[in-house]
Amino acid sequence: MTAGEQYYQYLRQRSPLGLLYRRYWLYPRLNKHLPGQTLDVGCGIGDFLSYRTGTVGVDINPATVEWCRSQGLDARLMAADVLHFDDNSFDSAVLDNVLEHLVAPTPLLREIHRVLRPHGILVVGVPGEHGYTTDPDHKIFYDEASLVAVLSATGFVRRKIFHTPLRSNWLDARLRQYCMYGVFERV
Repeated sequence: MTAGEQYYQYLRQRSPLGLLYRRYWLYPRLNKHLPGQTLDVGCGIGDFLSYRTGTVGVDINPATVEWCRSQGLDARLMAADVLHFDDNSFDSAVLDNVLEHLVAPTPLLREIHRVLRPHGILVVGVPGEHGYTTDPDHKIFYDEASLVAVLSATGFVRRKIFHTPLRSNWLDARLRQYCMYGVFERV
């Protein structure tokens, strides 16, 4: 079994409760920040694509892209740090639990900047303290300051930071699904 197939199997192990949380709590919160045509970078098994119709997903994992397509979702295989879209193609993008997997996030963030229209919105989610430690593939831990710094360095301005399910140091240390989200505007 390839690494991509293993990761696909890992993603498919999400709990029914986790799916309900994403569909009825998280995605409605993210969606209110995502105008127009949206790109889901690192779409995985397509949970967000199935929630928000008309969204285009990309992923580097052939197994997850194949799964999404088999479900009738618009998912496309991408090369690392390369988005095969014209400049200014999207009004918004979502990067949910992807950034922490990248040793060097700048090339991908520059590509997202390129494909977003001027004043386009990027919503970025990263795991909290406990969630970060539970996945051996996580490379960089982001707190608020470091998330804003890496996005600012690639042409994005912070609009809002929020935590899910709610801001709590206690949950951050104990809940794997606890995340921080930033809403950024392309300048």
